[in-house]
Amino acid sequence: MEKFLANLDSSGSFAKKKSDNAGHHHIHIRHTSDSIDIGKSDGQEKVDQQNGSSNDGHLPQEASLPDQFFEEVDRFVSDDHGSKTSEIPKCIDVSFYKMVESMIVKYESKETSSAKFGQNEEQDALFLESLKCISKLINKITTDQFSSRSSNLLSSLNNASIVLHRGMSLLDEEFRLLLDQRRIVLDSKTPKTPKHSSFNFSSQSSQDSDRCLLPDSTESNEDEGFPNFSTEAISNMNKIATAMVSCGYEAECCMAYTCFRRNAFREVLNKLGFDSITIDDAHRMQWESLEREIGSWISIFKHCYRNLFPGERKFSDAIFSEYPSTSQRLFSELAAAVITPFLSFSEVIALTKRSAERLFKFLDMCETLNDLLTTIDDSYSKEISQDLTSEIAVVKSQLAEAAASIFCELENSIKSDQGRTPVPSGQVHPSTRYTMNYLKYACEYRDTLEEVFRFHHKNEGFDDAPNQENHDINEHLTEMPNDDGTPKKSPFAIELIAVMDLLDANLEMKSRLYRDPALRYVFLMNNGRYILQKIKGSNEIHNMMGVTWCRKRSTQLRQYHKNYQRETWSRVLQCISHEGLQANGKVVKAVLKERFKNFNALFEEIHRTQSTWVVSDEQLQSELRVSISAVVTPAYRSFVGRFKQYLEGRSMDKYIKYQPEDIETLIDELFDGNPMSMGRRRN
Repeated sequence: MEKFLANLDSSGSFAKKKSDNAGHHHIHIRHTSDSIDIGKSDGQEKVDQQNGSSNDGHLPQEASLPDQFFEEVDRFVSDDHGSKTSEIPKCIDVSFYKMVESMIVKYESKETSSAKFGQNEEQDALFLESLKCISKLINKITTDQFSSRSSNLLSSLNNASIVLHRGMSLLDEEFRLLLDQRRIVLDSKTPKTPKHSSFNFSSQSSQDSDRCLLPDSTESNEDEGFPNFSTEAISNMNKIATAMVSCGYEAECCMAYTCFRRNAFREVLNKLGFDSITIDDAHRMQWESLEREIGSWISIFKHCYRNLFPGERKFSDAIFSEYPSTSQRLFSELAAAVITPFLSFSEVIALTKRSAERLFKFLDMCETLNDLLTTIDDSYSKEISQDLTSEIAVVKSQLAEAAASIFCELENSIKSDQGRTPVPSGQVHPSTRYTMNYLKYACEYRDTLEEVFRFHHKNEGFDDAPNQENHDINEHLTEMPNDDGTPKKSPFAIELIAVMDLLDANLEMKSRLYRDPALRYVFLMNNGRYILQKIKGSNEIHNMMGVTWCRKRSTQLRQYHKNYQRETWSRVLQCISHEGLQANGKVVKAVLKERFKNFNALFEEIHRTQSTWVVSDEQLQSELRVSISAVVTPAYRSFVGRFKQYLEGRSMDKYIKYQPEDIETLIDELFDGNPMSMGRRRN
């Protein structure tokens, strides 16, 4: 975690006045790590000796009239000294500085581990106003072009710088204590995604959907109190920040703010379970583990930019209310520092092994990045907004190329599926179920996949590609609009049609593995009906395939149906044909008996065989039975009714084994996948 969030690290404490005060004369400052030891100048020591002052924490007599000091400062600052040699009023050079130092000592003498600032509002206001007055004095002295500077003026400048710096050091310490007072608290509403927990799937069924459920945008107010500082603490921090920035200590104030807020975000990411992975880690991980890591990434990242960032922006605006540009800059830099490791995670994932089951998680990540882009608005500084947008675009392109490659692996897997063992009973082939479910889920990401393949086709340069596959794609791209005026096929629709064409060819190849032509057509009907029902059951995929494609598929299914009937029942109907039974105007009983005998044998064989075949779609099963019965039963009833009179006694029962009603019943037992139906009936 430390390595992964290294760019969130920020250290450093208040050390010294920044460069714009570096020109002050005779400022004695010693640094010891995070503490500051300020020595008095020679001039200040003399002032102390002359006035007999001591650091006993009591204000001098003049402190009872602070307004007098402020008026003197304002008068001195507002005067146009021109070329005159100016002297700092004695009440300022002695009593005012001493008053402020005494206030600092009083703050420092409070024995408490919590913030000392904010316990006495009047005292705090007086202290802050005093520091601002000193800052005005310093700016006046250092910016005005006095013709000469007396020793008194230089001494006063030195003393003022020391007192101001000491006051700023105190404020910096108080600012840090207040920032550290309340860390981010994860309440019950914050998504606590365990480091190794599974992510939520659609409530439909774990077998029917592989799409992640992301936090809804309506949850954006769940951390309304983020980052959990009291109103009083925010008010005190605002006063301190305003004073530090106005006195020229913006860099030190921003450093403290940035340090603690980055630490706070590091803490929340740790608690939520966000962790780093290297490319080597990712390659070694099983997909189930990596999938959980991606799920955590999505959940935590979305929580950050939807819930935590808005709260953080409000917080920075509250602290730096007088300096909106500073607030925007600090928030932008913090948000960018938090976002960067999430983007690094995406880059690692994009480089992992590409297999079909990973597509939907990759698309979830693409959608998360798209969602992130919608939140990068005026809250961010222009420069950081542009940088982030550019970085996100790069990561998206990597994920998009990986997703396109994964989808193309589906095409390759269909091409390479050269199975030589037919599916028993002509059932729907497992590869058909897998492919259609895969496409159905993929269509739930239609907009994302359109973007993915638009990028992919652009990178592949299909317009210039010479090979046949790319030529076929170009034909789709350049086809005329549909008859109903709908636009040309989109990039994803082209890929979808290519997969369907490959699946059709693969099923046609597999159907030839059946020796029985009738079973071959049952197999094609089963798979064709399954594909058609899946397409009709999904608006997304139906709209992309189009009405024309579905009509062609229905016509093809009807042809398979006709071919099945021809292969199976044409011979049966020949047995009960009226033709060829008479000679010289009389029925030839021997031929009639042979016809009944052949019919019985053929029908029993068909029943015995085809009752073991499976037609899983109830509608298709019913359609087949009805169509068979509509052809066979009337013909058999007519044949029996006309010719049974020529069979007498026991020979009638021997040759007319089934009544027309029996034929209907037996036909209704076909395609049940039940080899014992005929046996049970006879028993």
